[in-house]
Amino acid sequence: MMKRLTNRDEVEDAEHLIAEVLDSQAEWLYAENQTSAQVAVRRGEWEIKVWHERLLLSVWVDQGTRMWRVVAWEWTGEKLRLEAVRRLGHERAALELVPRASARVAVATVTDARRAACARLATLACALVPGAKVKRIGLSAGPRRNQPGRYARIMLRLGRTLTAVSGPVVDLEESQADAFVSSTLVWFQRISEKATDARKLKLWLVVTESLAEAVAERCALLRDSWRSVIEIYKIDEARQELLPVPINSLHELLAQAPRFHHPPRQATSELAARLGDLMPEAIDVVRAGHGETLRFRGLAFARVRRVACNERAWFGLDRGRRQQLDESSWPELLKLIDKLIEHRRAGASDNYHALYAAAPEAWLESLLRRSITDLDPGLIISPLHTQLRTSTKTGAGARPVDLVALRQDGRLVVIELKVSEDAAFPLQGADYWRRVETHRRHGNLARSRLFGEKKLAAEPPLVYLVAPLLRFHRAFQTLAQLVAPEIEMYRFDINEDCRERVRVMRRTRVNP
Repeated sequence: MMKRLTNRDEVEDAEHLIAEVLDSQAEWLYAENQTSAQVAVRRGEWEIKVWHERLLLSVWVDQGTRMWRVVAWEWTGEKLRLEAVRRLGHERAALELVPRASARVAVATVTDARRAACARLATLACALVPGAKVKRIGLSAGPRRNQPGRYARIMLRLGRTLTAVSGPVVDLEESQADAFVSSTLVWFQRISEKATDARKLKLWLVVTESLAEAVAERCALLRDSWRSVIEIYKIDEARQELLPVPINSLHELLAQAPRFHHPPRQATSELAARLGDLMPEAIDVVRAGHGETLRFRGLAFARVRRVACNERAWFGLDRGRRQQLDESSWPELLKLIDKLIEHRRAGASDNYHALYAAAPEAWLESLLRRSITDLDPGLIISPLHTQLRTSTKTGAGARPVDLVALRQDGRLVVIELKVSEDAAFPLQGADYWRRVETHRRHGNLARSRLFGEKKLAAEPPLVYLVAPLLRFHRAFQTLAQLVAPEIEMYRFDINEDCRERVRVMRRTRVNP
């Protein structure tokens, strides 16, 4: 249980105990949250001290010194957990330090479990191909060196036929289907280039029931030549058998009747408009469920809702610590906006500040909403200032499309944004195209009048994949070329310093 530091004695006791724990090991693996990369720090590269009745931890990493104020801590016997804040409380983190030796044991345990799952998958696959032999079995590359991957990589051979089998050996969410399929396609492409002695190549994707439909949808977006060599199987509940999953053609996929979430059309509330007027060139008012969200260059900082016929607002950057807006808290809101003005702007002095680094894709989206013609002079954005949310399955959660625009000739454009490398970028863009095109074909977009009185062309949308020049994954072109040519996709390389204004450096068709 975390011990909170509420007075001077607790702070001093914690300093002594934490220092004792840290000094007991020569090397620790340090991480600032559960998803961040672990960094090895050795004795002498950390410091714990009391300053003005505050417990401060300093850690020297590649990016420089990271200093945190510790507000709670716990030593579990296996890891040191610290609840910490910095930058006047605007940045919070759950720090973890794990002894290097313990980390090796944990990695070995996880690796053994995933290899065992991989072996079970190979046994089930062989049962479908009598006489086949396992040529190779292993795991995909891990996120970091010496860490196990998340996907099985199995190769079966029967005569001159080579079957590549891949499936997750960890539990995946439906939203992770793009990453799984993209990783497997890159792997299979490499096999195809090297397997010169194979007369026939096949790819099997083995997934759980919850993931099967999403994976089949992604495969339907591929070129016919690739879709024809792919088979999908789902593991039955008893994990004793593989059951085939059909892959629809692109035409069949688009024919499915979709469910459409109509964008709200209510006028902006008086309170939201008043808050937006504090800095209209930077603050957006976005309609959301049951209210409005105010974003400062893409970063949500306030929320307005109607409660019992009255407009109420809450503000703050931490969802769990938002403060209700009233006359007494108005000065605090102005202080927050002053900090946003100082730190969340192009040319800010500290590019590592939490307010600068947060929500970079939302920042880019905010810029393009105000000046979409910087991307393409012929585009207009829907006058409804909201993310178009689409869902093609009843009961499925709605997924946001970054931007949907309209060309002067009436053709829709689906715009997907990235500011960091993501191998799944092309497949995500294709999936968004599929969702928007399904609604266009069924007349939902025309009926919703997303673009007012402008008429939509009777043609499928274009896809613009937009990212800074050096932020496209090295496998981007490999994967983009696998997408069906009916999905007309373009790559937009924009300037690296795009936080002030977007400039297009290059535009190319990626899947002719």
